[in-house]
Amino acid sequence: MVRLDEDVYERIKSNKREDETFSEANDRLTGDYTLLDFAAEEPVVDAEHHQAVLDDRDERSKRETRERLERMGIDVEE
Repeated sequence: MVRLDEDVYERIKSNKREDETFSEANDRLTGDYTLLDFAAEEPVVDAEHHQAVLDDRDERSKRETRERLERMGIDVEE
């Protein structure tokens, strides 16, 4: 006998197909994957693009801060 939390049981039950047993549904839904399987794959994010986006946001933030300070009459060195 296997004990499941009620929320886990309900998730499996709601995804169970009419033609499969509860054990078959559990096996299908959990699959054969572990986190290590995903770690071996290529990264989803392009690191160079990600860095360019961060650099752009950083420059924009600096510019906006500089403009706000200048509107307040504070001299800003670049």
